[in-house]
Amino acid sequence: MNDSNNTITLGFLIFPGFPMSCLTSAIEPLRAANEISGVPAFAWKLISESGARVESSAAVGFDPDLMLGDATGLDYLFLLSGPRAVFDTPKPSNGQLRNLSRHGVRIGGVSGGVFPLARSGLLDGYTCSVHWCYEAAFAAEFPDHRVESDVIIVDRNRLTASGASAVFDLMLGLIDERLGEDVMTEVACWFQHPLVRGQGVRQKVPTVRRESTSDMLPPAVKHAVQVFTDHIEDTVNVDDVAQIVGLSPRQLERKFKAATGQSPSHYYRNLRMNAARQLVLYSNDSMASIALAVGYATTAPMVQRYREAFGMTPQQDRQKINLFRVEKNRSIPS
Repeated sequence: MNDSNNTITLGFLIFPGFPMSCLTSAIEPLRAANEISGVPAFAWKLISESGARVESSAAVGFDPDLMLGDATGLDYLFLLSGPRAVFDTPKPSNGQLRNLSRHGVRIGGVSGGVFPLARSGLLDGYTCSVHWCYEAAFAAEFPDHRVESDVIIVDRNRLTASGASAVFDLMLGLIDERLGEDVMTEVACWFQHPLVRGQGVRQKVPTVRRESTSDMLPPAVKHAVQVFTDHIEDTVNVDDVAQIVGLSPRQLERKFKAATGQSPSHYYRNLRMNAARQLVLYSNDSMASIALAVGYATTAPMVQRYREAFGMTPQQDRQKINLFRVEKNRSIPS
């Protein structure tokens, strides 16, 4: 904390295509806390690598207050980006991040911002939160990093939040620490935020093609889904999963269809295809590598299943999103 005026200063380092909702969800509760308390408890600075204007994923432009190399006087720095964000000049920019960390700045990543943070080396040895829609791509690029499905992870001087509502909760935690529970509660009520979540709260993950989330499933089906999720690369037989969860294959089939509208095998295949799509869109891995990563020994059957699931081949999907990036100057959804 800055001792001179007791104001906590947060920097938000934005990359082209960053999710605008994450930025507003971080700043708005801080602004409200200042207004409610009547004191400048929080200040914030918008930062970009070069100091130039940055366009969000919603094609809204933001003019930063300063460039990364000039960032000083920060207590916190959060990276906001899509998963494929990289620095234009990685060596000096990553060096500046490390320099800030050495001088006591607490550094974090929000949504896809964990990717450039991990690429900087500043997540080595730390546990982090990764949004469920990026977890396969993150695991492929950073297999040695410890990841949890909690919405917020605070591991010493690293803070990671899975998305916009999670960073809102993280800011509420900072408000609680600085101004107390009464102000924090009033801020939450201002925004009709019904539940203040801290560490230990798991992300809600939608069941594949169903109007429900994983925490709404019956225990046996939920257990089976977890087994399937844990065996994307090294595939598991549905009959073996039934035995693991203590049901007969017929019972598992019946319960699974009732809960998800799909058979276990179809659900498992869709789960693997969603993981494949993460790798197609958010990595530069070859199709052969992606096929192996989602449990196919060769590329052809993976491509066939992918076309059935998404109406195009993975090659077409990747080409489409890359053309979209270049022609529209926008990132993939984040």
